[in-house]
Amino acid sequence: VSRLPVYFNLWASQAMFRTMRLTASPILLCAWVGRTVAAAPAPQAGDFVDHDFKFKSGETLAELTLHYTTLGKPLRDANGRVTNAVLILHGTGGDGHQFLRPQFSGVLFVPGGLLDASKYFIVLPDGIGHGKSSKPSDALHAKFPHYDYDDMVAAQYALLTEGLKVNHLRLVMGTSMGCMHSFVWGETHPDFLDALMPLACLPVEIAGRNRMWRKMTMDAIKNDPAWSGGEYKSAPLAGLRAASDLLVIAGSAPLLMQKNW
Repeated sequence: VSRLPVYFNLWASQAMFRTMRLTASPILLCAWVGRTVAAAPAPQAGDFVDHDFKFKSGETLAELTLHYTTLGKPLRDANGRVTNAVLILHGTGGDGHQFLRPQFSGVLFVPGGLLDASKYFIVLPDGIGHGKSSKPSDALHAKFPHYDYDDMVAAQYALLTEGLKVNHLRLVMGTSMGCMHSFVWGETHPDFLDALMPLACLPVEIAGRNRMWRKMTMDAIKNDPAWSGGEYKSAPLAGLRAASDLLVIAGSAPLLMQKNW
């Protein structure tokens, strides 16, 4: 963590201030969103295949597919360096497509937005194990290579540099798991990016209550008879239901739930 660049540079700080200023006026914000949602640019989807991808564990996958969505076009300076690429990373269980919802893309990506897609090249990948990217449930199940955040970031780096020919990032922004990926980006590729914007995570080990509910979630799935040691023929629904219940508790805010219910 000691080599991480400044997480919020002046540009990111100004962006947050402008967003806060807008939210202070609900009528203005609603009017602005209503005016701009229809103008959101059309996304372009694709798949990048990395052959013989080697994981940190030493395991290899003959073909690792990383699905992605992009908005806008990359711009290069006189030296060929990309100047406007922005990588946005999703959380656990999500995918890049979630950022195309109106409440996000209709505010940030539209003309005049903080990440106006006519000015920035937005890259929204599905992380390993998520969305339309390679994941255990495709076929390999428990035989799928063990992977961690380092592997997921390595795959994202390959997508950018080999698949999209992006040699520099203006910004890496991530939420939750994607937030943790952003810290890994700053540690492993500090010269590849200008700024980080980690949202909803801390650069600390997973421990205590956090680690406990994660293990309970895994145990619920593995103890379902349908799991069959990872060679399941159909989804272990009982285990998944229990895991979902635990995720609701882990990711909820008690005071807000009490107020709403």
